[in-house]
Amino acid sequence: MLAFEFLYSPYNRGITLVLDKGLPIKFIEDYLKICGEYIDYIKLGWGTSATINKDLLKNKIRLYQDYNIKVYPGGTLFEYCILKDKFNEFLDECKDLNFDAIEISDGSLYIEKEDRGEYIKRVKEEGFEVLTEVGKKNIEKDKLLSIDKRIELIKFDLDNGADYVIIEGRESGKGIGVYDKNGNVKEDEINKLVNFIDIKNLIFEAPQKHQQVYFIKKFGSKVNLGNIAYDEVISLETLRRGLRGDTFGII
Repeated sequence: MLAFEFLYSPYNRGITLVLDKGLPIKFIEDYLKICGEYIDYIKLGWGTSATINKDLLKNKIRLYQDYNIKVYPGGTLFEYCILKDKFNEFLDECKDLNFDAIEISDGSLYIEKEDRGEYIKRVKEEGFEVLTEVGKKNIEKDKLLSIDKRIELIKFDLDNGADYVIIEGRESGKGIGVYDKNGNVKEDEINKLVNFIDIKNLIFEAPQKHQQVYFIKKFGSKVNLGNIAYDEVISLETLRRGLRGDTFGII
């Protein structure tokens, strides 16, 4: 039972996707007691999964899953395995480690659109959820992607079976994706995006608080947000519930 339970009524909370860059197991055990119920997905960022003892990694994944949190390796690890021509081995290892989902992306590596579709279908056939990501890690390359091109790619991913499409924002949330160089949301691009794509299929990477506030004010607590720092989960939940000045009296 939550403290101050009398304050709450059921509400539609969107997905909270948290970035784990190498949190230790003992920390996670206590951490999840505080905020585990507010996390839906854990991304073991970049290639960090490939730097951890396999038995320890299995234990870590199991700890998250005990709280009904779905765990997946970051898209950069997928891209690295494609670069090394090790996709089948990558899938086998993800099965053995008991990951719930796999991210398909081309943030650092160029992947033909048709190949991207085949990877999505293959991962689905192997029983994983599929999260894809639209955007480039390099700011200059990402600028070359118009909002129309992003919409086209999102539709392509969803048509090929992706469960969710992540809108790239990186850790900085500045000068990339739907953010300008100061981290402000490009509202005209967001408005165009949601005219063509149902937001229930999108996860907006929103590492900065003012970005989280923007999306919650615009779409409500149901909006899906990603790249949330592990120590920002509770503060995000208070924004979703209208317990902070930024969303007080609105949510």
